[in-house]
Amino acid sequence: MARETSTAGLQVLLAMAVLSTAPVEAGEDCPPTAAEKAQSSTPAAPAVPAAPAEVDERVTIEADDDDFVFDANGNAVLSGNVVMRQGDKLIRADRLEYNAKSGDAKLDGAVEFTTPRLVVRGSNGTYSPTLGAQFEGTQFELPANNARGSARKMHVDAATGTLELDDVSFTTCPVTDVAWRLKSRRIELDTRARTGTGHGTSVEFKDVPIIYLPWMTFPIDDQRKSGFFFPSIGGSSRNGAEVTLPYYWNIRPNVDFMAEPTYYGKRGVDFGGRLRYLTNHQRGTLSFNYLPNDDLENDIDRTRVQLEHVAELPGDWRFRIDATDVGDSSYFEDFAHGPEGTSVPFTERLAEVTYRDEHWNVRAQAQDFQTIDEDLPVDDRPYARTPRVLGSGGWATGTSLGAIDYGFDAELVNFERNTGVTGWRMDAAPRVGLDWSAPGYFVRPSVGFRYTQYSLDDNTPGTDATPTRSLPFASLDAGLVFERQAGSRGQRRMTLEPRALYLYTPFREQGDLPLFDTGLPNLNLVQLFRANRYVGADRVNDANQVAFGLTSRLFDGSTGAQYLAASIGQVYYFEKPRVVLPDEPAATRDTSDFIAQVSLSAYKDWNVEAGLQWNPEDTRSERSQVRLQYRPKDDQVLNVAYRAQRDVLEQTELSGAWPIGKRWKAYARAVYSLRDSEMLERFAGFEYRACCWRVRVVARRSISNREGTQESSFYLQLELNGLSSVGDADAFLEHTIRGYSPETPPR
Repeated sequence: MARETSTAGLQVLLAMAVLSTAPVEAGEDCPPTAAEKAQSSTPAAPAVPAAPAEVDERVTIEADDDDFVFDANGNAVLSGNVVMRQGDKLIRADRLEYNAKSGDAKLDGAVEFTTPRLVVRGSNGTYSPTLGAQFEGTQFELPANNARGSARKMHVDAATGTLELDDVSFTTCPVTDVAWRLKSRRIELDTRARTGTGHGTSVEFKDVPIIYLPWMTFPIDDQRKSGFFFPSIGGSSRNGAEVTLPYYWNIRPNVDFMAEPTYYGKRGVDFGGRLRYLTNHQRGTLSFNYLPNDDLENDIDRTRVQLEHVAELPGDWRFRIDATDVGDSSYFEDFAHGPEGTSVPFTERLAEVTYRDEHWNVRAQAQDFQTIDEDLPVDDRPYARTPRVLGSGGWATGTSLGAIDYGFDAELVNFERNTGVTGWRMDAAPRVGLDWSAPGYFVRPSVGFRYTQYSLDDNTPGTDATPTRSLPFASLDAGLVFERQAGSRGQRRMTLEPRALYLYTPFREQGDLPLFDTGLPNLNLVQLFRANRYVGADRVNDANQVAFGLTSRLFDGSTGAQYLAASIGQVYYFEKPRVVLPDEPAATRDTSDFIAQVSLSAYKDWNVEAGLQWNPEDTRSERSQVRLQYRPKDDQVLNVAYRAQRDVLEQTELSGAWPIGKRWKAYARAVYSLRDSEMLERFAGFEYRACCWRVRVVARRSISNREGTQESSFYLQLELNGLSSVGDADAFLEHTIRGYSPETPPR
């Protein structure tokens, strides 16, 4: 039979589920939970539309027809297959005593409580619409999370929605191999505030306690919650043991702070932190480190502050700050992990206001640099640019001759430095051109004029304090795109894309102009087709030349994925360039170096990138690099690389992450300098992954300062599926192994 009554809503919502809000993927050889086994045979509770909060859901009680008794007051004793339903909640018991007046129910024998996210089993229990529900000797499962646990007693307050559990044990491991468990003397879960509080909580791994907290709080869904994270563990020969204990402070929904105090065994305690904020019009991050009285550096204070801020202003305006400051020149060498800390010559402090619309792009900047490398020659140290204003505009008008493009680029900047020439520079370059283009070709002639003027201080006596430079320039850029089907079934597309750029700029003597921010970048395919081979306005090269380039691409005809791209290019000089930088050799050839580049991708998990700068006169390579990658999965990758620059460097690199067994995975990287016959960096590590936990250990040795001193370090990461992790080895592996991306860790 079935009996229906309008008792208060059954409020049992086991918020323990929030210890692992995301579904936990079962690891290899993980047996299914009891809930998963019973899923196909246990009838699900009927789907009932959610009722308004002020309306009680109706309760239905069912039992075998021959096993129930009613008295004169409507009280009932039901036995056998007793089922009590309310909405998507279901209670089963061998015996149920029901009080019609109060709506209370007493449950005995094989009690089972089920919701879509929870299965609870116990020996007995009670239910009251006013007092809530209580179960004794409970076992619970979270089927969606592959998690389970037990509690000596479980009580739910119907009025407040608070859940109390005594002597709780929780794990995501199977019954046959409980590698880790969370144990707590008492846990209180507030389903309305969506927070939990634990008293006397410990985490055991292989029956060994690894952390104990007399009091803890945690969120019971995916909301952010203030509290401590698990510590990060590592160490190095330079700094000693390294232990970080992060604390997260959820200040407001749009503001949070992560405190990351780190203990260095040889230095002391670094009080680090990161503040983040986000509004409708602003976002930013303020991070800092402060280590007082460094034991290895004569008790000096070690500091770092970095601010990244973006504000979207009314209209099309934006304000941005990107600034970093460190307290001493050795900071990055001492606290960066690996050789990257030895290659930071200076840090930037930039404040910028920008305006951009369809035609205009305006930037106003204040830019300064802090020199980190004290061995950097004074003349090579960057200038402060305070202020710097850049503006450009571009417009197009359609005519019978084609589209007319016209616009300008301009800059006004003040250069400041403690030594050498300083002063102002104004540079403007208006231009006009035609654009004849259609599918398969383009032709773009253009002409312009460039004017530059200086106002200098501290210049050499007898030289002009206001030198100027003016010159016209003209170019003709043209290209074709040929395309045809390829492959035995025409399933691919192949292109052939020749391009030529003629450039004319007359010679102007520029030896009397200062060098504030101008340099010669590495030659590449983009550089071949630039109007000025220098970066910066202090030099404009004379040109009577034509650049040729040829590119061929291979695409998948149906998806458009690119399999192959190969390019080659060279510049031919009708007149040898005469403008050079002070340390740049004069041109003696009628051609530039050859530039070649090949990129193979999306072909059976293989990727190849190769580049070459070839000197045809000396028949030797000036610069080259080759990268070969095999990447069948995000977390399975092998890399081989070679890079060289004549008289500067020659290096090889091997790196990879690969499974070496059912549960084991290996990581490794080695960078070797052929020029110096020295290993620059090497590390090796492994991962062992069980059903409900995994551990990673990585050991590393690398150059740590500009003198070439080698440092040894190690990193440890322990993950307990569904709970948390100790360490941050993933970020290190992603940074050092090209193409590696870790599997989404179980949670």
